[in-house]
Amino acid sequence: MTSKSTPNPRHLLVPMDDSEPARAALEHALTIFPDDEITVVHAVDELEAQYGGQSGPDGEPDLFADVDAIAAEHETSVETVVIDGTAADAILEYVDREGVDQLIMGSEGRSGVSRMLLGSVAEQVTRRSPVPVTIVR
Repeated sequence: MTSKSTPNPRHLLVPMDDSEPARAALEHALTIFPDDEITVVHAVDELEAQYGGQSGPDGEPDLFADVDAIAAEHETSVETVVIDGTAADAILEYVDREGVDQLIMGSEGRSGVSRMLLGSVAEQVTRRSPVPVTIVR
């Protein structure tokens, strides 16, 4: 008689900014992968924050409060981490360093001049990622 063993949970990474696609990616991860370990990261690039890019350190508490509220709706919790650097590079470095098994991210986050100058983070990450990437709209 063989017994079924529960597989080890995978480590999923959800990059987060203050956008609806990022929130949808977190919802997707919590719904589809409820038994896996989920880490939510927010990349802060000091130069970009200074010149009108994504929110800097002042926006993180509210952002993570939203993350915690979404996780609570799913009766779970997630780890939240702030990483330094440009979003795509910082995300990919975290993937390598922390043994992430899969990325789940929103289709777009940045808008306006920041996106035109820096390109789509989702596109950059997808092209360079050593692990599977799920893009959520």
